[in-house]
Amino acid sequence: MEDKNIIADSSAEWKDLGNGVKRKVMFYDEAMVLVKFQFEKGAVGALHIHPHRQMSYLPKGVFEFMLSGPRKKIKDGDIYNVPSQAEHRIVCLESGMLVDVFNPIREEIL
Repeated sequence: MEDKNIIADSSAEWKDLGNGVKRKVMFYDEAMVLVKFQFEKGAVGALHIHPHRQMSYLPKGVFEFMLSGPRKKIKDGDIYNVPSQAEHRIVCLESGMLVDVFNPIREEIL
């Protein structure tokens, strides 16, 4: 019997977004979506704004993060929060992964 509260990593496939970034949508419902992003060294999450709240966890890698101001270096185990409508971007300094949770769901990535 399958447990709907446990999502195996193998249940979703990576989508190549180009320029050294891959995305894997792991879970979504009417309130939120959880997405893994894999970055190669030098890959950039371009400067952007969205209406969603975003919480991100870095299981591995080193990134330069900018949120409406100065750049900060973040690494393994760090978490960052992006409020709704906040301009932000990320640059991968050492290949790694981000796990992002968005509320409400970002329907454009499903």
